[in-house]
Amino acid sequence: MIREGLIRISWALLARLGVALVLFSAAAHSTGSSGAIRRATPAAAAVPGWTLVWSDEFDGPNGSRPDAAKWVYDIGGDGWGNQELEYYTYHQQNAFLEDGRLVIRAIREDFTGTDGVARHFTSARLKTQGKFSQTYGRFEARIKIPQGQGIWPAFWMLGADVDKAGWPACGEIDIMENIGKEPSQIHGSMHGPGYSGDRGFTSIFKLPGGGRFEKDFHVYAVEWEPSEVRFYMDSRLYATFTPDLLPPGMKWVFDHPFFILLNVAVGGDWPGPPDANTAFPQSMLVDYVRVYTKPSK
Repeated sequence: MIREGLIRISWALLARLGVALVLFSAAAHSTGSSGAIRRATPAAAAVPGWTLVWSDEFDGPNGSRPDAAKWVYDIGGDGWGNQELEYYTYHQQNAFLEDGRLVIRAIREDFTGTDGVARHFTSARLKTQGKFSQTYGRFEARIKIPQGQGIWPAFWMLGADVDKAGWPACGEIDIMENIGKEPSQIHGSMHGPGYSGDRGFTSIFKLPGGGRFEKDFHVYAVEWEPSEVRFYMDSRLYATFTPDLLPPGMKWVFDHPFFILLNVAVGGDWPGPPDANTAFPQSMLVDYVRVYTKPSK
């Protein structure tokens, strides 16, 4: 989810980098055919070759807020550099725990924030900034995304130096983005100085046979190492980005701590606005977020 500017697929870049559209059978390895929640166990959190160092299983009481020791809120309705239409709030109706999941809910309602910005939609944008950040590792979340034209869910990361360096110099890793007009595909992207927005590294995972991502939970992950970032959907590797893919003179900015973000945007340059067929509210359900590191040798 780009912080400034819009995101579009740069097919010329994809062709130059040799990044292919990937088609796979996408049966989620951690859910049944009905998509019903299976509560995590310590054994389920184990990933061969990685050590779990941080997680949120969202096991608090129904209706409670996300853990304030782990998450903070972005609040505002200035469009977030993408001409988004929602106002991100601290309201409990926009972000709450239910049945062992985090619910981020986009609602159609008239709302004017303390900054005087009036919007017709509210939602939530949570981040671990100032609470948790890490350089390198495996970052994953099990998510059931919402649906509908103009709906834009995302699980992503920003460089922890964003307030000092600014965007895109801080770096951005979009682990999963979806726009409602593309129900069968998700995007994995990376952005840095000179290769942001429609010039960023971008690849797509597409479900075969017209399958739709909102129908089930899926595990979205990146494995980030010093000179390589790999993107996965339900353990299926579909993209790998490395510094040697950068055009000459451009800097790889993925060698410092990043923090995590989860949000559901409404509208914006990339997804376009909701239409008459977009139902509200729309909710993104997050079963867990887990972060791993490589054990010391």
